[in-house]
Amino acid sequence: MDTEERPTNFIIEAVAEDLKIGRFNYVRTRLPPEPNGYLHIGHVKAFLIDYYTAEAFGGELYLRFDDTNPAKEETEFVEAIEDDARWLGIRWVKVTFASDYFDRLYEWAIRLVKKGLAYVDDQTAEEMSASRGTLPRGTKWSETESALKPGIESPYRNRSVEENLDLLERMKNGEFPEGSRVLRAKIDMAHPNLVMRDPVMYRIMRVPHHRTGDKWCIYPMYDWSHGQNDSMEGITHSLCSNEYIIHRPLYEWFLEQLGEFKTRQIEFSRLNLTYAMMSKRKVRKLVEAGVVRGWDDPRLTTLRGLRRRGVTPEAIKDFIALVGETKNDSWVGMGQFEACIRDDLNKHSPRRMAVLKPLKLVIDNYPPPPKYYRLYPGNEVRLRYAYLITCTSIVRDPGTGAVTEVHCTYDPATRGGDAPDGRKVKSTIHWVSAEHAIKAEVRLYEQLFTVENPDVGDDLDSIINPNSLEVLTNCFVEPSLVEAKPGDKFQFERTGYFCVDLDSAPGKLVFNRTVTLRDTWAKIEQKQG
Repeated sequence: MDTEERPTNFIIEAVAEDLKIGRFNYVRTRLPPEPNGYLHIGHVKAFLIDYYTAEAFGGELYLRFDDTNPAKEETEFVEAIEDDARWLGIRWVKVTFASDYFDRLYEWAIRLVKKGLAYVDDQTAEEMSASRGTLPRGTKWSETESALKPGIESPYRNRSVEENLDLLERMKNGEFPEGSRVLRAKIDMAHPNLVMRDPVMYRIMRVPHHRTGDKWCIYPMYDWSHGQNDSMEGITHSLCSNEYIIHRPLYEWFLEQLGEFKTRQIEFSRLNLTYAMMSKRKVRKLVEAGVVRGWDDPRLTTLRGLRRRGVTPEAIKDFIALVGETKNDSWVGMGQFEACIRDDLNKHSPRRMAVLKPLKLVIDNYPPPPKYYRLYPGNEVRLRYAYLITCTSIVRDPGTGAVTEVHCTYDPATRGGDAPDGRKVKSTIHWVSAEHAIKAEVRLYEQLFTVENPDVGDDLDSIINPNSLEVLTNCFVEPSLVEAKPGDKFQFERTGYFCVDLDSAPGKLVFNRTVTLRDTWAKIEQKQG
């Protein structure tokens, strides 16, 4: 979608106002992925908002990896995220890492300690959590302040500046066991926002980093690194989803106390897509347990999975544009996403013939019921692009009763057109020549999850659809597909849209069904309603 075609939204309006009043004289946004997994459809919305916002004002986009948790991060994910973002058409002027700023971030932490605004705490994680307080279950956001009791100050909160500087240096030098101490900001243990109750800035982790190796044994928390990295890079607008609203006061507090460049945070609604798992932690569990074949399993809504299934970047961007940038969270049906996929593929996919179940032709309820116009003894139909044929007899398997052969006669006068005598048929069937067809494997995908929101709960086994994949190994496709290569997309007439899978090799074609020709989600939703 061209910039001119994108509708004006509240983010664009806010950025335009900032420029108008002189808050900033340029625009710079950033993509802040954590390299602990592959991108999924939920990330795309945030990525495109950052990208399009910078583009709309002739600004710059940075790609900055939040690599502050070495226990879960790998170079593999860094490379995959860059590749997926490029595939979407996103371009950036610079690639950076939170780890690029570890030295400077540590210096800024020392500044806060010297101002008496940070201290080393010896409490356990459980003790800190208990002292900060928790909200009663089911508390609404509007009731937070009245429902939350003041927290309890740490017994180590009033250590001297000198002691805190000494302990922090010793933490950095590796003198203390992992988890024994943290550095916390000193803000307000009675604050109605739990995030502001002396948040942790650094923790001890004796884990090698994928970029810095063993240099560090203390690593910054996201809330400490994120905003300061934005400031260090001169990011004008931090665009993030609504769950970060409660983090904004802390984001602003740090920059105010440090007296550094102040980035503006603007929130938008996250993408909530039915039947799609957005939790990278849970997707990782599915991958490691072998429930799916990998992060690129076509049943997942990771970008790798969608790409392998045959979804195009244009369809994804059309879908994100349809959803729009809003302030209020809402759910979008998977049917809407598939409609965008179907619309895009319909414009660009060559039509081909394929028979997926050539030995499973079954005449239901023989003799056929009224309004059954397909092939049965005595009925006439059209072979697609060929002749009118009339079924004369069928041969069944003696054991199963399944149809194995259909015997017909053809009318040679009807090739590619109507019968000379004007008779009409009410059905056309697709076919391929058994003599010339190519054998292929076809994988038919359905939704992986049986519930609309698979991110709720941890019992993943109970929500997996056992029929999410059907593999057909005896399919026949027309001979023109012999040159098809992985990634090529086609419409199999009267069947659906398909993509050549990465498992394909010379002499072995494998197709993934991207989407059916018609919407199937309405029936699913009707059954569950």
